[in-house]
Amino acid sequence: MNLGILDYGAGNLRSVLNAFAHLGTKGSLVTAPEHFENLDLLVFPGQGAFGDAARQLKERQLWEPLKDWLKAQKPYFGICLGYQLLFETGAENPGVEGLSIFKGDVPRFEQQPGLKIPHMGWNTVRFVDPDQPIWRGLGTETSFYFVHSFYPKPADTSLAACMTDYSGAFTSGIMARNLVAVQFHPEKSQAAGLTLLRNALDTLG
Repeated sequence: MNLGILDYGAGNLRSVLNAFAHLGTKGSLVTAPEHFENLDLLVFPGQGAFGDAARQLKERQLWEPLKDWLKAQKPYFGICLGYQLLFETGAENPGVEGLSIFKGDVPRFEQQPGLKIPHMGWNTVRFVDPDQPIWRGLGTETSFYFVHSFYPKPADTSLAACMTDYSGAFTSGIMARNLVAVQFHPEKSQAAGLTLLRNALDTLG
């Protein structure tokens, strides 16, 4: 397994690398365009701001190779920003274009009495189709760890792979051919997170 972890100058790189190492798979950092060659699976770990991540990827000459990888429908697992940037625009940084692989935007949670923003901590994730191999061993729903103030809103609702309730129901993960992307952090989600990462290796790689 040639596992690549996209390095855009932020994100939980060490935590993600350690989680995969715990599963017996050593990943390498993707820091240059040529590092996309011969990868079996690309993982985009997320932390930081929509606009900053886009800028860093462009400055490091990773933006276009990433878009090419996604357009070619090669194996991809996105976490947090690695999910949000798949869409066209983000309310966090108006005017900054996302990767635009899918139509949709990334709004901010609406402020409500008693609702804390960012959405931080454990929350239940409900699987739209629990029989999908990516959810193997996780039942029909389970808890994962979230840290975010913005959430993707896909225009194509058929992309939804899982849902979570916070300021209403939102799409906490999507699935397409050779692609899974989630808003929560598997690398911070203990046994459930490791199960999901193992499934990603088995089903996407």
